[in-house]
Amino acid sequence: MTEQLLQVRPLSLSGSDDRARLEQRARRLALAGNAWHLAEAAVALAAGFVAASVALQGFGFDSGIELLAGGVIVWLFTGGRGSSESAERRAQQLIAVSFFVLALYVASESVRDLVGGRHPAVSWVGIGLAIVSAPTMILLARAKRRVGHGLVSSATVSEAAQNQICAYLSFALLAGLLLNALAGWWWADPAAALVIAGVAAYEGWESWRGEHCDCC
Repeated sequence: MTEQLLQVRPLSLSGSDDRARLEQRARRLALAGNAWHLAEAAVALAAGFVAASVALQGFGFDSGIELLAGGVIVWLFTGGRGSSESAERRAQQLIAVSFFVLALYVASESVRDLVGGRHPAVSWVGIGLAIVSAPTMILLARAKRRVGHGLVSSATVSEAAQNQICAYLSFALLAGLLLNALAGWWWADPAAALVIAGVAAYEGWESWRGEHCDCC
């Protein structure tokens, strides 16, 4: 079922039935993503506390923020709100706020890690999680983006961008954990995470302005 949800196919709207199917698919993708984020958060937070890794803990909290963003999409396409322009705008602004929270959290934790010179322990569980999470988030973001363009929904496209940022965070986390484990470069992950925080802030600003989806 997961493969069917993530499969990318050309999407088009030819009537109310087609829109209903796309809205249903958007809800299913959001729910599938939330199931993954819930498991991801549990593993990342547990591994982060064991290894005293701020990067892993931050990754777990990021998963929690993405849970909230996915919930916004489920809300948007439930109860007939999907065709409401005001509901679409409200959903887009809520997702923009989640971007800002993500950027603020990642930036603050990265700066604290860099200034404090904190050296986390090696976490092979975290490395395995990052390896699995990166391609999963890329596929999920691609599928959500296609549905969002089909629905002409900036909120859905914005939420897909957040999944894409999660993939970037996974790569940054993987690089940081590997460099810490193999070369002792403890500072690599917080430095990369600062770049990701900047990207998240930019995406949040675009989403707040309502200019994220070029299909609109």
